Amino acid sequence: MSDSSPLPVDPTVMADPSRDIADVPAVEIINTVSVHLLSAAAVKCGLSENGDAERDLAEARKLITALAGLITAAAPELGDHHARVLRDGLRSVQLAFREASPFPDAPGQGPGEKYTGAVS
Repeated sequence: MSDSSPLPVDPTVMADPSRDIADVPAVEIINTVSVHLLSAAAVKCGLSENGDAERDLAEARKLITALAGLITAAAPELGDHHARVLRDGLRSVQLAFREASPFPDAPGQGPGEKYTGAVS
């Protein structure tokens, strides 16, 4: 699997209510939840087609912080490749948040930075 490939997230984890959650590996659930948090954070940072109309930095901050905590806690279980891909996505939304903010946080004080360290 190349570094640029998307995470192997099985869309049936959340989309198929008949699939027994007991049959879904924990790593798959963590990846799926992380992708949902990442996508929601990107939208709230104004990175969707509707841009500014959907921007809500207060909500983005919450989502990014939750994502950072999850990735930091789960990284040992995810393996190097999956953790690296998620960290790259997290860093991207952290930077997007910083760029979208009219009053950027001090280094190390941005969303999720208590878990990831300062993002620049």
